[in-house]
Amino acid sequence: MGVDPGLTRCGLAVVDIEPNRRSTLVAVGVVGTEAGRSLDERLLVISEAVDSWLDLHQPQVLAVERVFSQLNVSTVMGTAQASGVVIVSAARRGIPVALHTPTEVKAAVTGNGQADKVAVTKMVTKILRLETAPRPADAADALALAITHAWRRGVAVQGAAASGGSVTPAQRIWAEAEARARRR
Repeated sequence: MGVDPGLTRCGLAVVDIEPNRRSTLVAVGVVGTEAGRSLDERLLVISEAVDSWLDLHQPQVLAVERVFSQLNVSTVMGTAQASGVVIVSAARRGIPVALHTPTEVKAAVTGNGQADKVAVTKMVTKILRLETAPRPADAADALALAITHAWRRGVAVQGAAASGGSVTPAQRIWAEAEARARRR
């Protein structure tokens, strides 16, 4: 499951990833809160939505966008608070949480760490074989996070090896590079 945290819009997405990296959409949505509501009310709305998604979909792992410094401190604070609520919801269920930077997500999905939201949405649409692009961008970003985690952490490659399935040459090279990076 991928989560693009935010107070105004929090993207939520669940994908299934096969050992050959074929990715399939399970669910995608956005939880919105009104700017005029109190912080505690907004965080409660996000918490309840995330709890519902975690209970319904029972993901193996939760990938959350890592909060990074922006010029707008209030935006960073709201995003960090929403992220904290999401992480706690997963921790209560014993679901591991992985954090990925926007640059990591863009690079994993598009091949370019500087890609814009349009490019990310286009590639997510292609990867998941969707007829229409997920909207708004927060939904596409949540999908990209879920895909990134599975692809970058070798979930697909590990699954193929465990099930006796075949691993493509590209998957093998990727897994070997990740193993070397972990040893350093």
